[in-house]
Amino acid sequence: MATMLTVRLDDELERELETLCGKSGQSRSDFVREALRRQIRQAEFAALRSELMPYAEAQGWVTDEDVFRDVS
Repeated sequence: MATMLTVRLDDELERELETLCGKSGQSRSDFVREALRRQIRQAEFAALRSELMPYAEAQGWVTDEDVFRDVS
């Protein structure tokens, strides 16, 4: 079962959405669903990263290069 969500867009954001949908061939709903999925995944990743950072820092992993150096 799908849930309907109403979102108010200002005129500029609506124009940008229409332009991108026209170029990609996606419907507005498909485009917004995909954008929301991406945003949720980014928020989940950021939360996980915040949770794990103290453990990584304790191992001396502060940057991506630190991790790469130790696992390569």
